[in-house]
Amino acid sequence: MEAFGNITRIEPAGIDGLIVYFEHDTLSQTNQAVQAMKRALKHSNPVWLNALIPGYDSLLVLFNLQHADVHTVYQALRHAKPTGQSQHKSEHYTLPVWYQAASADDFDAISQHTGLTASQIIEHHTSQDFHVFTVGFAPGFAYMGELPEVLSCPRLTTPRTRVPKGAVAIADRQTAVYPSDSPGGWHLLGLCPTALFDLTWQQPVKLQPGDTVRFYAIDEQQYKALCNEPG
Repeated sequence: MEAFGNITRIEPAGIDGLIVYFEHDTLSQTNQAVQAMKRALKHSNPVWLNALIPGYDSLLVLFNLQHADVHTVYQALRHAKPTGQSQHKSEHYTLPVWYQAASADDFDAISQHTGLTASQIIEHHTSQDFHVFTVGFAPGFAYMGELPEVLSCPRLTTPRTRVPKGAVAIADRQTAVYPSDSPGGWHLLGLCPTALFDLTWQQPVKLQPGDTVRFYAIDEQQYKALCNEPG
């Protein structure tokens, strides 16, 4: 049970699923254990495996009842071992942000909630690497953390019907970049010109679980220049 870190429990999820819960010293380490088990199971590809759905601290394993019962899968998960493929070569990205862009500026609300000035908000958001925990909600939407506690803000009471592509946002102790126009309920910090999702790419999603990201500030002129760069 310790091969992937501390697996705290395995619980049923419907008739054809089990959820494996992990715990470690930090949420990043916990998530790394989740991703390691996902890669190991994907590599071994047991005949009963239907799908693997990772979360922050858990892995949902869906299985085919025609090939295995819940006890068989439970035992397989309890005794799963890491493989060479369990070690993920993570990437590190630096992403530019035009903070306080007119279409993505919730600084007043963030300042009111946190007591921070605009410069302090930017300083906290650019002062550390963020771990990509999982990707979901929309194609290419990477949940990253953990945000410094002093910058933590709740989600909006009423979500927006439209958040612009490239909007950099925070909610609770998470941060993210909206890869496309979509509804959203997070507080907005600015705009990122870097494309994070493109169906024409060999790997359509740029940010993957286990990767790290650091943001840095740019101005409007730099933002427009980067938006006009090919690729």
